[in-house]
Amino acid sequence: MVEPTNLLQGKRLLITGGTGSMGQTLVRRVLSGERGLPERVVILSRDEGKQYDMRQAYLQRRLAVDEAVYENFRQCVEFRLGDLRSYADVCAGLRDVDIVVNAAALKHVPNCEYFPEQALLTNCTGPLNIVRAIGEQGYPVQTVVGISTDKACKPVSVMGMTKALHERIFTSAGVQIPHTRFICCRYGNVLASRGSVVPLFQEQIRRGGPVTITVPEMTRFLMSLDEAVDCVLDALASARQGETFVPCAPSATVLNVARALVGDRSIPIEVTGIRPGEKLHEIMVADEECHQASWRGKYFAIRSMLPELQTPGPVEAVTLNKEFSSADTVISLEETVQLFERHRLLPGQAPATSGLELFEAA
Repeated sequence: MVEPTNLLQGKRLLITGGTGSMGQTLVRRVLSGERGLPERVVILSRDEGKQYDMRQAYLQRRLAVDEAVYENFRQCVEFRLGDLRSYADVCAGLRDVDIVVNAAALKHVPNCEYFPEQALLTNCTGPLNIVRAIGEQGYPVQTVVGISTDKACKPVSVMGMTKALHERIFTSAGVQIPHTRFICCRYGNVLASRGSVVPLFQEQIRRGGPVTITVPEMTRFLMSLDEAVDCVLDALASARQGETFVPCAPSATVLNVARALVGDRSIPIEVTGIRPGEKLHEIMVADEECHQASWRGKYFAIRSMLPELQTPGPVEAVTLNKEFSSADTVISLEETVQLFERHRLLPGQAPATSGLELFEAA
C-alpha cells in the first residue's frame, strides 16, 4: 500500500466539477503537497465563469495559502472546459490520467425533482461516460473515486436515486474493468458548501430574517469541506475495489442549526414545511448494508454486494447491527454552536476557507 504522504506524488489527476465547493478545497489540499505533489491536476467543468474566477484567485494571490501552493498551481493545474455528459469531452480529459475524482453533480434536491432528466444526465450518464471511456479506449487509469451523498442511501428523491445509480455504475465497473480501482465516498451535508443550508441561513440573517426552516426536528449529518476532502484522500489511500467509504459524522436538527447561527439576535425563525424529495432523517448506511460494513480508521467501509468484488481471505468484523441514521448522532444546541465556532461559521467570524469564499458565489 502507498504511504499516505506519497499518495499523489507524481500522479496525474482529473477532477470533474473541480470548480465546485468540494472541488476547490480538494485542489487547494492537493496543491499543498500534503499527500505528495502531483505532476498534473486537470479540472474539468462546463462553467467558464467559475473557471475564470478560480484561476484569477490563484494568479492574483487572493487566497490565504502558502507561497508554494501558488507556485504549484502555476506548474500543475490545467483547466479544461467540457461536459461530463459528453463522451468525447470525457475521453479527451481522461487521456494520460492516473486518478479521477468525479465531483461533478446536480445536487439540489428540489431542482432535481422538477428536472429529473437533467439529474439523470449529469449524475448517471456522466459516470457511465467515465466507465465507457476507460473500458473502450483502454486508458490506464489506476483509480476512480465517485463522490456520493447520504441521499443515495434508501433514496426517496430523484437526486438520491441518481446518486445511488452513480454508486452502482462505479462499483460494477470494477468487475468489467479490473485494472482500474473504482471506489466511492458517501457523506452528508457539507458546511458552507454552495447550496447548503448554512450559507442560506447566513444570508437570511444578514438581511434581518426571517430564517426559514423546513421541519424543526429534521436532522442532517454535518461535516466541513476539509473533512469531506479527508474522506476522499483516505479512501484513495486504503479503499478496496468496489468499496464505499462513509465517515462517522455528527448530526444536528435544522432548528438547532438555525438557533446556533442566529445566536442572541432578535431574528425570527419560521417553519415552511418539508420540500419535494426531502427526508426527515438521512441514512448513511442502510440496514441491508450493515453486514457488509466494517470499521476502518475513521470510516465505515461498505463492501460491494457483488460476489466478484468480495475480498478474499479473512473478513473484517462487522461493526453495525442497524442502519446508521442522522437520528442516531444528534448533538445538542451547545454542541452545534461549538461545531460552528470551530469551523468559523458563526456571523462575525472570518471564514476558515483559505480565501476560497472570494469566488465561491460566482
